[in-house]
Amino acid sequence: MREFTVAALVEIADDDTLTDAVFRRATETPDRPLFGARVDGAWVPTTYGEFAERVRAVAGGLLAAGVEPGDRVAVLGPTSVDWAVADFAVLSVGAVTVPIYPTASAEQVRHVLRDSGPVGVFVAEGSRALLLSVAADGKNIWTLGEPLPGTAATELLDRRRAAVRADDLATIVYTSGTTGVPKGCLLTHRNILHAAVNVVELLPELFLAEDAATLLFLPLAHVYGRVVLFGCAWAGTRTGLVGDAADLIAELPRFQPTFLVGVPYVLEKVRKAVRARAGAAFDDAEAAAIAHGAAARHGEHRAELPGDPVLEGLRAMLGGRLANMICGGASLDESTLDFFTGVGLRVLGAYGLTETTSTVTMSATGTNRLGTVGRPIPGTAVAVANDGEILVRGPHVSPGYWPDPAGVPEWVRTGDLGELDDDGYLRITGRRKEIIVTSGGKNVAPAPLEDRLRLHPLVSNAMVVGEGRPYVTALITVDLGAAAKWSGEVPAGLQGAVDAANELVSRAESIRRFHVVTGDFTVDRGHLTPSLRLRRAAIAADFAPEIEAMYPRS
Repeated sequence: MREFTVAALVEIADDDTLTDAVFRRATETPDRPLFGARVDGAWVPTTYGEFAERVRAVAGGLLAAGVEPGDRVAVLGPTSVDWAVADFAVLSVGAVTVPIYPTASAEQVRHVLRDSGPVGVFVAEGSRALLLSVAADGKNIWTLGEPLPGTAATELLDRRRAAVRADDLATIVYTSGTTGVPKGCLLTHRNILHAAVNVVELLPELFLAEDAATLLFLPLAHVYGRVVLFGCAWAGTRTGLVGDAADLIAELPRFQPTFLVGVPYVLEKVRKAVRARAGAAFDDAEAAAIAHGAAARHGEHRAELPGDPVLEGLRAMLGGRLANMICGGASLDESTLDFFTGVGLRVLGAYGLTETTSTVTMSATGTNRLGTVGRPIPGTAVAVANDGEILVRGPHVSPGYWPDPAGVPEWVRTGDLGELDDDGYLRITGRRKEIIVTSGGKNVAPAPLEDRLRLHPLVSNAMVVGEGRPYVTALITVDLGAAAKWSGEVPAGLQGAVDAANELVSRAESIRRFHVVTGDFTVDRGHLTPSLRLRRAAIAADFAPEIEAMYPRS
């Protein structure tokens, strides 16, 4: 077994909590902007002083409602300042935040409420009808952004907040559930603080720069988004909160962030948006950028890419100041990595999972090794077992699942496969549960094929199939907007997308047939997790006849 450990940059003390930074900065620099929200077409800041005051008001209402330490309080709604206020208020009184995705189905909401047993729920107005359809009678329901009835003395709130400790439970995060029923992963104040603070200290150029600014569009129901939120609050990073990831591209030139934290899907969407705007002029510029980025990935040093109207237009779309993007949560197609590297965006690979508070490895600006997901974050040990599985150990590892945690394991078995080099850089090679084994015994990693398929303008999404089958096939959903422009050439275009994906693999791993699915894979249809990962079992079940048709009997 190969192992690599990095020492912590910041050790979390036993009395450190997630709310400390906000209240400290509210006293020291009350007028410093913290969060921003889009209001009537303009970005409106919320300062540390204003935010702390709102948190105190809501926390006082929770105390008046009888919320006790350890009680669970759910939050249902999109990413917003109001969501953050509720979260900090819950944590301030020693209670436990249970986030629920705003895209969750009624059954998923029912499961989280039934399993976690919250004493109350904060809900966005747009999700109230959904909540009321499943919430038990008599449950406290508070609308995000509106005052709670009642309040409590300041002295009581101060005592409750001071009593919270680092190893107290902070949140129960329900896993996305690509297979099976979501489980409630327990995370403590120490878990989240260790991940957030050590990533900030690892990347001071991003979080601690005087002009540091980011747009947070990740759902706060996902641990990835929460860790970014707490890290930015601790660092003093000006953070714009975007409730719908679909709005990100429009907001980039308005907010002008210096860095982003997101998933590969966002980079794919930006690349497609530029292609759609530039048309045929995009091809040469794209090829030049990819060649430039590929050279950098292979360690070749080239002069800066010459100016190009298309690429300059891309830089303007990104806001003009965007220099770095932390990219994790899924695999990133090499050509997309090379393209953005070529246009001057530093893509910092990252890797993690809910059980490790979203973060295991992270790339640093001065030692970025393209094509990897970086080295273990400070305070973390990463190992690769003899069978290739990635193992993790550190203070950010969850103590287990609700309601009966088994305790912190010696090593977390991630289920992901990887390679660890002599310098501690991790490269993800596949996911144990997602590796397809054909009837001929060939192991096929579906992610690279799917990533490349999605890059084609006609393809909205794709899932590769082939477990126990004689060859590999694919289910493909079509981007209807792009299809309208292709007229009768759609079938040929889709075949071209498949041919391009097959260039990445051997003949035995190549896609031999494909089927065009009606509609798209969406969260609402149960085909995607809220973090936009494929629910492979659900898709395979819903399209079983279509899959069978791609394997005709001889």
